[in-house]
Amino acid sequence: MTSTVRYRGDDAPVETDEEFRTRLRAFLSEHHPGKRPKDPAERLAWQKAWLATLFDAGFAGPSWPREYGGMELDFTRQVIYQEEYAKARVPGPLGTGLGIAAPTIIKYGTSEQKERFLRPMLRGDAVWAQGYSEPEAGSDLQALRTTARRDGDEYVVNGQKVWNSSADIADVIFTLVRTGAPDSRQKGISYLLIDAHAPGVTVRPLRDMTGDAHFCEIFFNDVRVPVSRRIGEENGGWPLVRTSLGHERAAGAMNQAAMYRRVLDELVELAHERGATADPLVRDRLADFEMRVRIMRYTGMRTIADIMAKGEPGPASSTSRLFIVTFEQDLHEFAVEMLGAHGVLGRRDPHAVQRGRWVWGFLRTRASTIGAGTAEIQRNTIAEQVLGLPRDPAMPPR
Repeated sequence: MTSTVRYRGDDAPVETDEEFRTRLRAFLSEHHPGKRPKDPAERLAWQKAWLATLFDAGFAGPSWPREYGGMELDFTRQVIYQEEYAKARVPGPLGTGLGIAAPTIIKYGTSEQKERFLRPMLRGDAVWAQGYSEPEAGSDLQALRTTARRDGDEYVVNGQKVWNSSADIADVIFTLVRTGAPDSRQKGISYLLIDAHAPGVTVRPLRDMTGDAHFCEIFFNDVRVPVSRRIGEENGGWPLVRTSLGHERAAGAMNQAAMYRRVLDELVELAHERGATADPLVRDRLADFEMRVRIMRYTGMRTIADIMAKGEPGPASSTSRLFIVTFEQDLHEFAVEMLGAHGVLGRRDPHAVQRGRWVWGFLRTRASTIGAGTAEIQRNTIAEQVLGLPRDPAMPPR
């Protein structure tokens, strides 16, 4: 990537792209928050302190508008930011609000809602969690059953959500509710912001096959939510959902490309240490991963460019999402196979290679093709909305 000199209106040169990279890299190095605490409460405080440090120094929200505390970087510098951030190995965002709820509020929220919610979210003062999927409405999200009954200036919410990341530490749950008739599907859905600490909200962690609790289930029992915390019109939440999901897939594309650049380098180093690169089949697989990481980076760059040009990532974000999740599954399957007998040792086993990180990654990525829309849903989206193929009659109506 070439360095570009910027000029102010008076023709005075300002910071070049490479000078920006150097300044960002120096900040991330000098203010690195140190080792991740093991205690959950200490870890949460540690991560919040880091996000506040970023925000206060003007290094938060690379794509966010400046009026809401962001950096509003151009395309080149957003790419630089994501690359350097991943290399620095500093904490990422808390919750799922930054990449999903924030773009929705910026586009559809009122001035009061933007002023109230955006800056605290970006600074890490308030943690946001998504409440979309339900036990009987996951891939078919339009079939959701959680209801919100209007009672004056409030909604009374009842129902259950599941597979919710960060709900156990959340302050706000952005969720979808049924405000229309039971059979209204997408025409009867509204978008609400619910106080996670309100009476009637219960959050229960769900332990997965890694032994950790990365997801939760949420129960709403007569939870009262002010109408002022609805984003958009009543029964008009479905277009907002499409914005949210598109940005969720786009937000992770460039960051994950930068992260997996580092992860693949570490896997290649491990293969060298174990003598596995003497096998031509291993070298062939590593070469394949190298090509896919590079494709991932270019796809992430394209997604950022689409958002900057159109304001939306569009259905093409599904191609990025599908590419990334299949890649990370393949990568960790290969790593476990390469480890041989050590590939069955978990993180707590004293003989585990690199503290069992590759085995843990293998287990964790089993769910990759389910979260944020299953791989099957992504393929349908790509087929119909990107390639223009006929609609699958087996799929539920929009």
